[in-house]
Amino acid sequence: MRTKINLYITLALLLVVSASCSDDFLEDKKNYGQIDDSFYESEQRTTWYINNVYYDFFSSYTSPLANTVGLYTTDQSKLTEEIGGITDLINPNKTFVNAADGSTYYGTTITSSTVNNPYSRIRDINGFLRDIDVKGASLSQAFRDKAKGQMYYLRAIQYFDLMRTYGGVPIVLTVQAASSTDESIKLPRATVAEVVSQIVADLDLAATLLPGQWDVATDYGRFTRGAALAQKSRVLLTYASPLFNKNWDSTTDRWDAALQAGLAAETQLTADGFGLYGSSAKDWANMFLIDNAFCKEAITVQMLSSNTTVALNNSWEKSIRLKSQSTATGGISVPKDMIDLFPMKDGSKPTVANGYDPFLFFKDRDPRFYRTFAFSGAKWPYKESTSNTVWGYRWVDAANKEYFSDGNQTSSPAYVRKMSNPTASNASSFQYSSTDIFEYRYAELLLNIAECYAAKGDIGNTITYLGKIRNRVGIPSANNYGIGTLADKYAAINATLYERRVELAYEGKRFWDVQRWMLYSDDAIAGTVDNTNQKLGLSPINGTQRIGQFLQYKNTATSTDPLSAVRASITVDPDDANFNTQITTLANFYTNNFVLTNLVTPMDNNGTTTAVNILWRPNYYVKGLTLTILTQNPWLKQTIGWNDAANANGTYNYQE
Repeated sequence: MRTKINLYITLALLLVVSASCSDDFLEDKKNYGQIDDSFYESEQRTTWYINNVYYDFFSSYTSPLANTVGLYTTDQSKLTEEIGGITDLINPNKTFVNAADGSTYYGTTITSSTVNNPYSRIRDINGFLRDIDVKGASLSQAFRDKAKGQMYYLRAIQYFDLMRTYGGVPIVLTVQAASSTDESIKLPRATVAEVVSQIVADLDLAATLLPGQWDVATDYGRFTRGAALAQKSRVLLTYASPLFNKNWDSTTDRWDAALQAGLAAETQLTADGFGLYGSSAKDWANMFLIDNAFCKEAITVQMLSSNTTVALNNSWEKSIRLKSQSTATGGISVPKDMIDLFPMKDGSKPTVANGYDPFLFFKDRDPRFYRTFAFSGAKWPYKESTSNTVWGYRWVDAANKEYFSDGNQTSSPAYVRKMSNPTASNASSFQYSSTDIFEYRYAELLLNIAECYAAKGDIGNTITYLGKIRNRVGIPSANNYGIGTLADKYAAINATLYERRVELAYEGKRFWDVQRWMLYSDDAIAGTVDNTNQKLGLSPINGTQRIGQFLQYKNTATSTDPLSAVRASITVDPDDANFNTQITTLANFYTNNFVLTNLVTPMDNNGTTTAVNILWRPNYYVKGLTLTILTQNPWLKQTIGWNDAANANGTYNYQE
């Protein structure tokens, strides 16, 4: 989240500085945030330090599916309906309850200059905030204000992800010297309310110090005042949600606060030139490709590079491209539930009554469908093949030996293509894509506002804000943009969560929505009754499975592709004037040649050909501290639902 060119120049210069200065940067880092006075002698050197903090936070953020500050793995996205495959936390054959199985995100003792974990990042920030106005007094006030604003923002998002992972954690706002005898640094786990209060305070400060926009040529990607206010909306929405708010359905005080934060962010961002980008589904798709330049939709953006000598390349392009397009990973097969999720083109739910055919799943869908998924017969270009049409079907010969078209051994008739760049090069298997990632979009802010209105029972404003999202991509306004009549606040919340699944699909947001609404199951949790699925009219995720299917040729054939010649004239391109005719032609081709069949090995399995149902246990919503942390810090309480270092039940309640 920093202008990519200057960031890499900075990182290179740091090595030069370390070789030429007596008090060099790398030595400074060994002091865990206590940087040498010389670093405040110029804006340039101070900026180097700020850039390095950005790097520590975001250097692993190379895929939109990644979603935890500093860690940025895609593991949590694999726990949702978006991607198939059983992993540990949803494996019915595994149970985690002991401290040894707690989340390692918290980190361990800071022992070297290479440590990069939440509290080492917080320490670097705290040291900077302590010194910038004293040691950097000669620097301009305007520069110091913007520097502090960035640091307050970074500290806030770090505590936010600690909160989302563990509930309350110790709040450290000063640089502490490690000691086994100093009782003053043995901070207990704060309540969630206290952590939220601190996060909000930091974001409020950041908003007063940061500019509305930075110079795009030199500093695009740095945090703005509007971003700070939008992040506050996200934090307060999470705090209002059932996971941390056992009174979510009986009082509206937290929803009121989240709503006011969202509206304030909307007002500020609009004044600063932000908003929904474009007025069509084509614009919606193209906004993700605006690279290293201002996009009004992007509230916060991760800047990535095509430089072959640095690690910050976009890994998404490589992960989603099919084998036929390169030697990439083979794509992401879309579970049936996601294919069947998207609305029809009039915004109505995809039901038989509304004309939906699961076999001809690509007919008459929400315009976002064709920009989120590819399928056999869809145009999906890249630099070296500007008219490329992908095919991913299966056939078998008389001996039941299987073959796949163009080597695309997919386990679904659809594949993720969202945020794919049609000009990306396969020269290195899409390894060095520079497409930036929109971490926080204006559309998400509007959805936050819609959800707050829904939880308050304000149906009219809920539809107004959902309508803004749908209107932008061309869904007609009839019948409330296809949403229909919402009977009560529960239906309104349901509609908002549905829209989040569609609009924000494969952007790393779904897990956090599932977590804060506790959508895996209706179970007792932290001493309270969780019945959100029942109230919202949703089916629990537990007990379900991500289902894949083969698009299979109807007849047997030899090893030669039976359709290679007859498919040559077929392509579907949503940007083509004849798109509707193309869809009809493709539908006839599917009907004449294909069927959908079950996979030999189910998407969700435990290494066998037997399907496995998802089972997420209630104590996983908020993770336990690890045995290492509890042993090193014996005054810390373990989370309810997890065992502590002595194997006793945890007592820390994150809903109090």
